[in-house]
Amino acid sequence: MKNRNTTQVSLSFPTKVLAAGVVLASSFLPLSASAAQFSGIYSFGDSLTDTGNVYNGTFGQIPQSPPYADGRFSNGFIWVEYLSQQLGLQPTLFSEIPINPQGVNFAVGGAATGPNNALVPSSQTGLLSQVWAFANFNPQADPNALYTVWAGANDLIYVKPQDYGDINQTISTAVQNLTSALGFLGGLGAKNLMVFNLPDLGKLPVAQLGNRNPAVLSAATQAYNSALATALNGFSQNPGLNIISVDTYSLFNQAIASPASFGLTNVTDPCLDTINQTLCSNPNEYLFWDYSHPATGVHRVIAGAALAAIPEPSVLLGMFALGILTTTGVVKRKKPSSKVSNHLASRLKHQSTHVELRPTIYHN
Repeated sequence: MKNRNTTQVSLSFPTKVLAAGVVLASSFLPLSASAAQFSGIYSFGDSLTDTGNVYNGTFGQIPQSPPYADGRFSNGFIWVEYLSQQLGLQPTLFSEIPINPQGVNFAVGGAATGPNNALVPSSQTGLLSQVWAFANFNPQADPNALYTVWAGANDLIYVKPQDYGDINQTISTAVQNLTSALGFLGGLGAKNLMVFNLPDLGKLPVAQLGNRNPAVLSAATQAYNSALATALNGFSQNPGLNIISVDTYSLFNQAIASPASFGLTNVTDPCLDTINQTLCSNPNEYLFWDYSHPATGVHRVIAGAALAAIPEPSVLLGMFALGILTTTGVVKRKKPSSKVSNHLASRLKHQSTHVELRPTIYHN
């Protein structure tokens, strides 16, 4: 591990609570793009996209703030918030009332690509459950809205080492689940589908924990991305669909290979070390905020990459300037009432299960 300036922090994580999701970090591009005008934005996925559904569902316990920003698995805004602002949209959380007609964020930390949560298998908060929940309130999808889907990392990160021999089946199932979600949204009338591939999961700090094998996770990432690309190519043949692919794998590797080009000094360690209970003093220079999630500055660049991928030459949004949003600024969220938390529980069929909140998952 590289030397770094740190301060000791007391995280005081609840030892027996609903575990929130682990995902990934990724993606750097020059922040300029053109983009279409969308009527709304609907997001589906895991903790990289969750802006507060787990937070509301756990009565403000997860993720703990501070050091996490309210409801986000980072130290500030995350990519979907930056992107929404650039598109002039203000989506709400699925766990909030009332629902905003400009879009809804259905993402839940820990979501797998199937119906259930990877960390809390009894909780029906996976990607497929999210799109089914969307259908319950939107039997006809708005064809002018943007629909973002980013999932799959939890399926691979939480494969137990003894199951590595069957990881190809895990990959196949995950890609099938994700494409089923896309097909379901398309069947409801969604036209603009933004889909993210996975960065190299073997290069996440979490890959070094427990009995995980970074080489296996790297190979699994490549296989997953290849299968996903083939599936998306098939969707692209449908003239009624606008598939917007965001290649986080290549961008993530570029950042690791040339960190200084992206203003980073550390692309291997977490700024927030939840094991040693330390917090770095320069999070904007870190790729990883914690063992699995990017810092808010990286999220802002992910948003720039997503914006750049939108093929619409008629509306130039220009440079995504550094001064538009501060990398640490977040809208403070009040801790949810029991009514809000129960609302999330009933709508996503969330079942409270006690799971130890620790990065090390596997034990011999």
